[in-house]
Amino acid sequence: MKRWPALDLSLPQNPGGAPDGWQDILAAALDDLGPTAIQEQDDAWRVFFSSAGERDHARRALAAGASWLAAVSLVDVDDEDWARRSQESLRPVKIGRVVVTPPWAADGERDATVLEVVIQPSMGFGTGHHASTRLCTALLQELDLVGRSVLDVGTGSGVLALVALRLGAQSVEGIDNDADALAAATENVELNGLSGRISLHEADFRDLPSLSADIVTANLTGALLARSAVLLSAAVRPGGTLIVSGVTAEEEAAVVNAFQPHLRLASRLAEDGWVGLLFRRA
Repeated sequence: MKRWPALDLSLPQNPGGAPDGWQDILAAALDDLGPTAIQEQDDAWRVFFSSAGERDHARRALAAGASWLAAVSLVDVDDEDWARRSQESLRPVKIGRVVVTPPWAADGERDATVLEVVIQPSMGFGTGHHASTRLCTALLQELDLVGRSVLDVGTGSGVLALVALRLGAQSVEGIDNDADALAAATENVELNGLSGRISLHEADFRDLPSLSADIVTANLTGALLARSAVLLSAAVRPGGTLIVSGVTAEEEAAVVNAFQPHLRLASRLAEDGWVGLLFRRA
């Protein structure tokens, strides 16, 4: 079973021993350290990381810059345990015509105009609740996907691949370089009763020259998108579309500049400091 490295942060019990605005200071410090998720309680925060190395780096950084924390402890959390706990708070999220829902909240009797996508929560991969996933989902709904091919780069949980299929795409391919991601995506395809409808396989940017689609989606990071702009742009067929997110407002200009020699920016959405961009190829 997958185990996720985490830090348990015991929050200061004596406010006089912490700086003014310590909650904001701590949140900003953690944001710089790149956690995958944070569970907040009244007296403690559990902060998850994608690797033990990242967690250990964060522990050292907090020891140096947030010594006013009551305690910082190393823990490893079963992925299954996290998913079970998440049931208490994770609810369906509606983005336009699409509803992304955990299995326990799925409703097979929704209005026929609502497109339901079921995603099993997993610590490392998207559930549809992050702003970047919502932005990609909204931008996909600006397109007519009927009869089109879709390539989802860095598919993770498979949420965008599943959304594309629900929106009428003829063929959908999801790639990721993480075997755990592909296992999660495969489970979600099965949960949605769509086995055999989405092609999932292990690949990375080095494989992009052999791949192409009418619509390419990539919900990654701003820095990775900018570095990979040439490869991602080349994967878009003539007359096709590229949708990207995982881009912060601060990264937007650099990402747009990286893609504009190859594609034309046609649409932009923003939410909670995140940006989604839709580019078109002539």
